[in-house]
Amino acid sequence: MDEQREVESAIEAILFAAGDPVGVERICLALDMDRISVDGACRRLADRYRFERRGMRLLQLGTSYQLCSAPEHAAAVRRALESRRPARLSQTALEVLAVIAYFQPITRAYIDQIRGVDSAYTVSMLVDRGLVEECGRLPVPGRPIQYRTTQAFLRSFSLSRLDDLPELPNVSAEEERTGRALEERLAQLREEEAVEP
Repeated sequence: MDEQREVESAIEAILFAAGDPVGVERICLALDMDRISVDGACRRLADRYRFERRGMRLLQLGTSYQLCSAPEHAAAVRRALESRRPARLSQTALEVLAVIAYFQPITRAYIDQIRGVDSAYTVSMLVDRGLVEECGRLPVPGRPIQYRTTQAFLRSFSLSRLDDLPELPNVSAEEERTGRALEERLAQLREEEAVEP
């Protein structure tokens, strides 16, 4: 087996054994290789799976890679594993998820402000489903929790990274002013926090 195939085989073994996404840095360390070489090997492996119409695919999720079953075999996999189809997301859940995806990291209060209604239950449900996660606290009085999307979100919507999200439609001038005012206030609070002893 040539060196290139050996590297691809090792990456395949790592990803298969992990089951979950594996960061490219971790693969680089395991194989004692640079990132460009690992990314290239992963691309070749992903291309081969697609070209040969194999039963699995190699997905890039941001700076991680993961093996998954080919989408065209989803029904057979579901039947074989007798897994129930996950419940679909409601319109409200999709709306909250979109707000988080485009404005992350974001607090629940900001989500509520954008939507005009309380979103506590929906945010909690999205966290339970693993589509959203806590990612720290905002450095303001009360230290509200901030939320962001997860790799499960990227997989669920067939995205490699957040940059693949479609552009937002035009927002009203008032929404734009409100967003800018909030960003300016956050920057000011961060500066004040940095100055405090």
